Amino acid sequence: MQEHWSTGRWVEPVSSSMHFSDGTEFEVGDTRVRFSRPLFHGIEYSAMGWVIATIIEYGGKKLIHTSDLQGPIIEDHAQWIIEEDPDILILDGPATYLLGHLLSRTNLDRAINNLIRIIRESAPDLIIYDHHLLRDPLYREHTAKVWETADDMHVRIMTAAEYNGLVPVVLRSGDGNV
Repeated sequence: MQEHWSTGRWVEPVSSSMHFSDGTEFEVGDTRVRFSRPLFHGIEYSAMGWVIATIIEYGGKKLIHTSDLQGPIIEDHAQWIIEEDPDILILDGPATYLLGHLLSRTNLDRAINNLIRIIRESAPDLIIYDHHLLRDPLYREHTAKVWETADDMHVRIMTAAEYNGLVPVVLRSGDGNV
């Protein structure tokens, strides 16, 4: 399907200043910005389509923002992250709030096992969890093995809110307190 997708222009630019990022890169000074090829949005052949991840390299460090890989659920996406070997990984995580509806236990387990594999084989300095995962107040319970593995491997893992010194919104009470 990816080969087929790559064979043609499926969307035409609406102006000469519009550019598609799929698989491209550019440099600004000492910063290199790359964009992945189209990756499945969640599970294989998802009706949600495709997403593009962003890789930023500067000063010998690499940051990857995975966009909407939802875990990553797909093993090939986990392998791609391992091969990229990021220092910082911003990951949207599985949509645990949809468990039993649009997320099966099998795909949640895949997402957990894939991130554990990334932690063990790539050992980023920092993983920032956000997006889908942080819509569920039980996100830590659902992904407990990930947090335990990160702790065992001395990989810092936190939410985007925690990175900014805040309590995740989903854990705040109505008055802003935990």
